[in-house]
Amino acid sequence: MSFFRNAQKLLRQNIREYGMYIALFVIMAIFTYTTEGVFISPRNISNLFNQTGYIAILAVGMTLVIVIRHIDLSVGFLAGFLGAVAATALVFWKLPLIVVIVLVLLLGILAGLITSFPVAQLKIPSFVASLAAMLIYRGALVLATIKTGTIVIPDPIFNAIGNGYIPDLPILADFLPNIHKLTLLIGLLAVILFVISEISSRRKKQAYNFEVLSMDMFILKLVFVSALVGGITWVLAGYNGISWTLVIVLVVVALYHFITTQTVLGRHIYAIGGNPEAAELSGISVKNLTYIVFGSMGLLTALSGILFTSRLQSATTTAGTLFELDAIAAAYVGGVSAAGGVGKVTGSIIGALVMMSLTSGMNLMGIDISLQYIVRGAVLVAAVVFDVTTRTSSK
Repeated sequence: MSFFRNAQKLLRQNIREYGMYIALFVIMAIFTYTTEGVFISPRNISNLFNQTGYIAILAVGMTLVIVIRHIDLSVGFLAGFLGAVAATALVFWKLPLIVVIVLVLLLGILAGLITSFPVAQLKIPSFVASLAAMLIYRGALVLATIKTGTIVIPDPIFNAIGNGYIPDLPILADFLPNIHKLTLLIGLLAVILFVISEISSRRKKQAYNFEVLSMDMFILKLVFVSALVGGITWVLAGYNGISWTLVIVLVVVALYHFITTQTVLGRHIYAIGGNPEAAELSGISVKNLTYIVFGSMGLLTALSGILFTSRLQSATTTAGTLFELDAIAAAYVGGVSAAGGVGKVTGSIIGALVMMSLTSGMNLMGIDISLQYIVRGAVLVAAVVFDVTTRTSSK
């Protein structure tokens, strides 16, 4: 009985964080049942992660933008435009791939800083500033592709970024011949590092007399997360293994999770989201951090544009359409508060998976696209209502 009481207490105290994981599990279970297991097949899960990649990257940046009480509507067409720049540089300018990637990323940072200038310097609402930028980048995308139309990219290395998979180990070829061994090894290392990190964190909290999970709940957490990572790893290993897109997403999430949780910069970002006036009075430069957050958003937008263009192996006039709405929806579903100051980059990834799982599952079921938009909109409304409700009840 004490175990169930501890579980109920833990769920009540962390309902904002755990709610999205429960929602993702329920959605996947429903679609697995309705598609007779096709949804959870290795091929579909691998495709799901690849399709989520470019939205997940945008959602990470959008999380920080919303945390500081702003919004960026320009990221969709900016991603499409920068993808067109990458395609043009590779196909027509004949620039080396590494030069193209660096150029596009720098242009992304510059675009983010330009968008943030009227917000930080002139105090113009970010909604208006980013809406204007969205229209400008939409026009720039049309100009970049109007003469050539779709720009097909023949570079196999660039196209592998969005479609390729990490190579397998050449050894042990006869052992589990249809399984990607390197993916299994990476999954095993991830589980080991997770367990060591959690044990170390628990001991540090106990040393300072901080509250920690009861031992039974702590063990349950270790077992559940380890089983989840192991199961996903096994499913991916049954197809082609871990894709380069997933590798990039995991690196970005790990980097931004470290920045937001372990650095002074991260603490200042959340301080601004909690109370900008108090943060300014305490010596935090709200203006400079606004530039940093929007510059970071531009960088991630450029990376998202590269991933999307690479996945399509071409640049098109319609690239980036509604990306910003998908990113905003993923951030809100992932637990970001509409009032600012609350949200995790890891949650935004779960939010992106929730939204893309809905799309993938409904496509497999043959549901009409109009109904798909209605369902996704309803999920977004539910996420915002959940945010408001939990904030009100916690006060």
